[in-house]
Amino acid sequence: MIARPIYAVLEREVVRMLRQKTRLVSAMVRPLIWLLVIGTGFGTVIGESRGIPYQSFLIPGVIGMTMLFGAMLAALTTVYDKESGVMRMMIIAPLPHFWIVIAKVLSAALAAILQALLLIVLLALLGFISAETDFALLALALLITSLACAGIGMLTASFTRTLDNFAAIMNFVIFPVFFLSGSLYPVQNLPEILRWIATINPYTYGVDLLKHAMLGSTTMAADFSRLTDISVLISFTLLAIAISSWRFSRETAYEPMIHRLTGPKR
Repeated sequence: MIARPIYAVLEREVVRMLRQKTRLVSAMVRPLIWLLVIGTGFGTVIGESRGIPYQSFLIPGVIGMTMLFGAMLAALTTVYDKESGVMRMMIIAPLPHFWIVIAKVLSAALAAILQALLLIVLLALLGFISAETDFALLALALLITSLACAGIGMLTASFTRTLDNFAAIMNFVIFPVFFLSGSLYPVQNLPEILRWIATINPYTYGVDLLKHAMLGSTTMAADFSRLTDISVLISFTLLAIAISSWRFSRETAYEPMIHRLTGPKR
């Protein structure tokens, strides 16, 4: 009963993403610019970070970036559905409203995973993926990091009513989340206030788990333990789903009354 509507939401998001060729291209070009241009430039100044070339240190960060941007853009469809009226059709479906939020989170996570896999294949062809990569841990890291990124996107979408507002809020959220993490530099090397902010940033733990998977032979590359990373990511995802479901329930509870007061659109 529940599986069919969730599958329909997932299929809709994947089909939409595959039709938007420029979205896929930009998802590949953005991290490659960071890796090949900025990574090379910073590498000439920094040299090594915790015993490994800076460009290699940057690889988990650019994969995380792909998932973060991909999940946030996929969450944009939730706001679009609110404006276009598609959400009303979902609300009247015979299933609890929190399943709509879960389906949206899963669809955003799926979009993020697919984009990350495309980037990993491209990086492997360019020779950036080490044979020492723990692929089982990498698969787990991609899964729970994408869910956490989708949770960030869904939280943003649940407090946004219009596409214009979402675009403004997304830039306000996505860049601090990315820059105040371990994507570009080790968290423990940051000044105290920035280190504290990075520590409460859930995305930090996703990048850290990717470091464990891809730079595992270099034990100093990561800032936290694997268990800490997994625990924080799962806990944040559940909390994000709970808050988004609560917010969504409040909106849908008031929507029929607002519709009666304002009348049908002409």
